[in-house]
Amino acid sequence: MGSKALQFFSFTLLLFFMFQAVFADLKHKNTSPFQFLRHLHGCHKGENIKDLHKLKKYLQNFGYLTYKNKTHFDDDDFDETLESAVRTYQLNYNLKASGSLDANTVSRMMRPRCAVADIVNGTSRMRSARKRHRHSGSELFHTVSHYSFFDGEPRWPASKYSLTFAFLPGTRDDAINPVSRAFQTWAENTHFSFSRTEDYVNADIRVSFESGEHGDGSSFDGPGGTLAHAFAPINGTFHYDAEEPWSVMPDPGAYHLETLALHEIGHLLGLGHSSIQGAIMYPTFSLGESKGLHGDDIQGINALYNL
Repeated sequence: MGSKALQFFSFTLLLFFMFQAVFADLKHKNTSPFQFLRHLHGCHKGENIKDLHKLKKYLQNFGYLTYKNKTHFDDDDFDETLESAVRTYQLNYNLKASGSLDANTVSRMMRPRCAVADIVNGTSRMRSARKRHRHSGSELFHTVSHYSFFDGEPRWPASKYSLTFAFLPGTRDDAINPVSRAFQTWAENTHFSFSRTEDYVNADIRVSFESGEHGDGSSFDGPGGTLAHAFAPINGTFHYDAEEPWSVMPDPGAYHLETLALHEIGHLLGLGHSSIQGAIMYPTFSLGESKGLHGDDIQGINALYNL
């Protein structure tokens, strides 16, 4: 009897943990701050739909939308300005530029992403750069890159190509090696070198895990929304969202620490977002996704620093 009771208890305990994992996963999916976009599928200019003001906030956060009359941010009208912002978003992500919220656009907008804006000061350079050539008296264009820079092209001065990085005291131990490997990868592909220091206050680059509003003017929004952010040179600030699930190795239930570190270090060095999905500087990420540097990322750094 004792053996059967033990088996029943073990089975019950196993079911309990299985249900806990399922419910945690469902909670993670259902509480995504981008979940509201799902019921906006099909919306277009001229409509008034509940939660369109949330779409306006979304597009404002990532640099696509501005209104001279701020009250328009609070209404649910799909006006011409919003249509233009949606179309620009679609162009940046190589989607059909209809200006309406088709399935592909909604799906892309709902993906977890870097918190850094795609457009700064109303100028988008995330789309393909083009080079002009003359051929038989006519001008031809071909795509040469998709990388972008921050407004004004800030960069580290030549005197600061050897940079130190530090982790906020108390940072989770499992993040140290993945982030350090990401710095090493950038060092192997650029003219920069990076060394870790324990002096967090005076380090050139400071890495930490934060949540919600954390004092830098760019608050995190909880699980499934913005994953991390970093600032342009020479600020040196790099934050992960502590409320997201993170993993050292690629895991279908978590975001890959090293992949996001590679992306955010790109921002720290001066790169903006890229429209090439294979590039590390592409803005969105999936659970379990692991990526390395792409030729477009290296071309971008070389172009920024005239190498």
